[in-house]
Amino acid sequence: MKKYSSKRSIQILANLLQQYGISDVVISPGSRNAPIAIHFSEIDHFNCFSIVDERSAAFVALGMAKSEKKPVAITCTSGSATVNYYPAITEAFYQNVPLLVLTADRPVDFVDIFDGQTIRQKDVFHQHSYGDFQLLEDKEENAEDINFETIKKAIELCFEKQGPVHINIPLEEPLYDLVSELPTFPIVEKTIKKKEYEIPSNLVADWNTSQRILILVGTKDYIPELENQLSQLVKNHTAVVLSEANSNVYHEKFFRFIDRYIFNFTEEDYKKYAPDLLITVGQNVVSKKVKQFLRKARPKQHWHLDEVWQPDTYFSLTEKIEVKPEIFFSRLLKFINLEPRPYYNLWDVLRDKKDAKHEKFLNLVEFSDFYFFNKASQTVPENYNIHFSNSSGIRYAQLFDFGKRKMYCNRGTSGIDGSTSTAMGFAIKNANPTLLITGDLSFFYDINGLWNQYIPPFVRIIIFNNGEGNIFKIIPGPGNANPNTLDEFIATKHHKNAEHLAKHFGFSYTKVEDDMTLDRVLDNFFKPDNQPKILEINTHGTNSADVLKGYFEFMQES
Repeated sequence: MKKYSSKRSIQILANLLQQYGISDVVISPGSRNAPIAIHFSEIDHFNCFSIVDERSAAFVALGMAKSEKKPVAITCTSGSATVNYYPAITEAFYQNVPLLVLTADRPVDFVDIFDGQTIRQKDVFHQHSYGDFQLLEDKEENAEDINFETIKKAIELCFEKQGPVHINIPLEEPLYDLVSELPTFPIVEKTIKKKEYEIPSNLVADWNTSQRILILVGTKDYIPELENQLSQLVKNHTAVVLSEANSNVYHEKFFRFIDRYIFNFTEEDYKKYAPDLLITVGQNVVSKKVKQFLRKARPKQHWHLDEVWQPDTYFSLTEKIEVKPEIFFSRLLKFINLEPRPYYNLWDVLRDKKDAKHEKFLNLVEFSDFYFFNKASQTVPENYNIHFSNSSGIRYAQLFDFGKRKMYCNRGTSGIDGSTSTAMGFAIKNANPTLLITGDLSFFYDINGLWNQYIPPFVRIIIFNNGEGNIFKIIPGPGNANPNTLDEFIATKHHKNAEHLAKHFGFSYTKVEDDMTLDRVLDNFFKPDNQPKILEINTHGTNSADVLKGYFEFMQES
């Protein structure tokens, strides 16, 4: 016999989530949220996942939501458990990933009287959520009607903004009173707003009169319609499209390796390649070089396309176009001229030169992180979703052609803290296999991402272990510190490996320390197995930072 929570606020919450089609719920253990856990796990509509560590649980949910492209609910007990959600909430906020955050709380009167596991939970995520709501306790006047409207508003806001929304739920004891039958609830009238968009005539005119049109695509999921639209714009050399590894757009005429081309731009180059119309699509851009270029270039016009975010990243924003990019371009293409422009040819000549240099360097490079990324780009099966960790992982990925594989990275806040958990959450909800390519610090930082009984056997993790945060040997600045300080406190040198962790969490494990072994094992690594796999590539004995610096020096030579 099924048993449900007697709490009316929980019954209403579950019913509304069910009516809006939210079915995935990540639950962390606790007593205060036990009514939620018990109630949701007894309803067939919900897929409930138990993840102990709240920080990891929230990133797992973020990965699920990215995979499913719909809201995922997370719920935890009161106190510090709640704020352990915060790193993933900030990431979801800046990536626009829909999380419905359900935090159980002590009764309102218990706050600040030193009752156990009680903090100021109301509005705790206010700076990084799209809505903050608090339910009334069942005993309060009109609680049922008010809670119904509050939950409805929160759910619709989560759908509309495609980002985190917080519902704080005070619950008084007893927490474990259960019932065997549920009341009948009314059918909700859904009022999620839909945006209509018609392109202004002045934007069409500005496009048609612009001679140097540059479209920069940042972090975004794969959208077939957008890819087709951008392909039309480059087919006749009408515009230049710059994209990155995690832009997830693919065409031979897109310029997909930005840092290959612009890393050594001079002041004269900033002027030579500057657009007069810049159109930005998607969110965070990985390349620091392209930010420097466009801030120096100061285009006359900059249009940004996004439903929620309108950042003036390049200090030249002139048009805030609050619509999905694929909707904007579908309207634009009806009216514009698709005539060729010499601006494309200018970039094309640069690309041919730099791509040829890149291929020459590949014949010279020895075993290192750089060598591994080149090999991986050629070897990963096409049906894999690839997740990259921050920081050097995604930067290396920028330099290589991974074909049409779907690629992801937590670039909302660009932290290393939840890369593994996010990838595992994505894998749980996706029919295609998932590969995580991660640096050692990012992997060890998020060990609890593997404390997860739902990881499918087709998950693969490759750790490139250089024994430190090698990014700090790559970027300019940290090298000014004394070597001992740099190694201990910034790069944080270590001698750890993942062998015992792999065994502990039920992964098969292979270690590689040279190029011949890597070439031999990589193909076999992706073959089906009855358990997930970890491949650890030990590059401790090589100076990968110097190899990468040598690459850019080689690319700079005439």
